[in-house]
Amino acid sequence: MMEKLNFVNNGVLRLPPGFRFHPTDEELVVQYLRRKVLAWPLPASIIPEVDVCKADPWDLPGDLEQERYFFSTREAKYPNGNRSNRATFSGYWKATGIDKQIVSCRGNQVVGMKKTLVFYRGKPPQGTRTDWIMHEYRLVTADTCNAPHKKNQTQPMYAEPCGGSGKLGAVPHIFDEKKWWCY
Repeated sequence: MMEKLNFVNNGVLRLPPGFRFHPTDEELVVQYLRRKVLAWPLPASIIPEVDVCKADPWDLPGDLEQERYFFSTREAKYPNGNRSNRATFSGYWKATGIDKQIVSCRGNQVVGMKKTLVFYRGKPPQGTRTDWIMHEYRLVTADTCNAPHKKNQTQPMYAEPCGGSGKLGAVPHIFDEKKWWCY
């Protein structure tokens, strides 16, 4: 039997030299986010759980020179609404463009959505754009609603097909735009 590999230590990804975590959008949604929502075993414990809106992007765990991935819950902006609260200590994440469908390579089925957000310093609408970019992934299939869950278990990731109430979350992928456009 293969032992479960855990590459996260104190919220920081620590891979052996020469290894890289570079999943496709489909792999993030199907192999990680969907499995996390359904409380199924993950291929590897490689994505830490971090509330990305409780810290500014440069204060999140991990190497600022590399792309970082997190499981994160999503806080509602208003008690009875579906809008997300993406405010941090010194700024906010603002959605840009339209959401992109993530399609499975088998069967052309839409398995998730990808939203691009940009970090702004200050308060809206006078915030100043920065080079920090976040890609937020969410599930779109309703199979998460029909899965058996353990008693008292919170559903930490997106559950919008079930009605949108409760804790919502994502697999945010955060990076500094300048550092990645230089290569």
